[in-house]
Amino acid sequence: MSKTFIIVLVAIALALAIYNITLLDFNNLFEGDSLIACIGVLASLCAIVILLIFNTSRKISEKLKN
Repeated sequence: MSKTFIIVLVAIALALAIYNITLLDFNNLFEGDSLIACIGVLASLCAIVILLIFNTSRKISEKLKN
């Protein structure tokens, strides 16, 4: 995958996390739609971390080849 594609995926995951944060009801955080939004935020943050790890490992493998 190219670097720009990874950046686009990180931006999409960040946008989804921000959208899900707006859906949170902080008075009832673990009930109803707020629970689904909380899971969505956590999933988006996990996706960002995985993409950043993938990008770092790709950079390391390129340096090892040279």
